[in-house]
Amino acid sequence: MLTGKQRAYLKSLATDMDPTVYIGKDELGDNIINEMDKYLDAHEMVKVKIQEGSTADPKETANECANILKAEYVQAIGRKFVLYRPAKKKEDRKIVLPR
Repeated sequence: MLTGKQRAYLKSLATDMDPTVYIGKDELGDNIINEMDKYLDAHEMVKVKIQEGSTADPKETANECANILKAEYVQAIGRKFVLYRPAKKKEDRKIVLPR
């Protein structure tokens, strides 16, 4: 569970990120979940954009993805959302959260 300070820190990092995963009209499928999982393994944080043709709700989709991927929901703004999952090994962690 993220603290408010940690969530604010992650939000500040996400500001400069471009979306790396896009959800289209096919909604949330196994391919998208696998892409997010790989990206989280490599970078610990992923920014997702729900494209205009999709009827998916950003907050609901973000929470669903967070549950599936065992990640933390950081934020949803407009049609974009951010998830965070620390690397399994401490020495592989790229993002150091404030206490």
